[in-house]
Amino acid sequence: MATFRHGDEVPVRRTSCPAHWAAVVAGIALLGTLSACGTDSGTGGTPQKLPGTAQPASGDTTPDGSGTSTASAGGGRTSAPVSGSASATASTGSGAASTRCHTSELRASVGANDPGAGQENFPVVLTNTSHRTCTLRGYPGAAFVDASGKQLGPDPKRSPGSPTTVVLAPGQSAWAGLTFSNPEISGAHTATPASLVVTPPDERDPLKAVWKGGEVPVSGNSSSVSLTVVRAGSGA
Repeated sequence: MATFRHGDEVPVRRTSCPAHWAAVVAGIALLGTLSACGTDSGTGGTPQKLPGTAQPASGDTTPDGSGTSTASAGGGRTSAPVSGSASATASTGSGAASTRCHTSELRASVGANDPGAGQENFPVVLTNTSHRTCTLRGYPGAAFVDASGKQLGPDPKRSPGSPTTVVLAPGQSAWAGLTFSNPEISGAHTATPASLVVTPPDERDPLKAVWKGGEVPVSGNSSSVSLTVVRAGSGA
């Protein structure tokens, strides 16, 4: 066996076989490939089959795979169904403008007496003075007052009746019947009002109409006054 001292060159064994070097290079390359295909868990790069079925990206199916398309034919944008009740709500909902006649749009007056069978019957007329069509429905309010505005007698009672909606174009009128027994026949205590205060149906602000009907019952027997629902016309 040869002995080598420090400083001597170590002879290198050379080989003249190219196949040997090719095998070495191939082995190094294979080792690097195996290292690069590893996963975090240390397993190799063998392809894994995952559960589930791939779906086409054409929009031809719903997410649940039911086969019903929710995409439009044009650009694949989804379109939510439109409810028929939603459009009906938009056209007839609480946002619609009220058609009720307001006090500021009306004028009150008292028509001529139409007496009969011991009864005095006066039409209380409400006329549309606005530039729009509006409606009245139900009972007006009414009270006799003196020149100072003090009420004379109790509020009129409501006569039985079925309210209907009265449509008033500009200039048109509706009326309610004001009725009481003739004081000379009934023996009721009377007073002579200066005005009749009238409140349109569903309103709070009153109107004042001049009273020219003479004495009215304010207390005692048969002193009650009644008022009907409004109806179309002037009551003449």
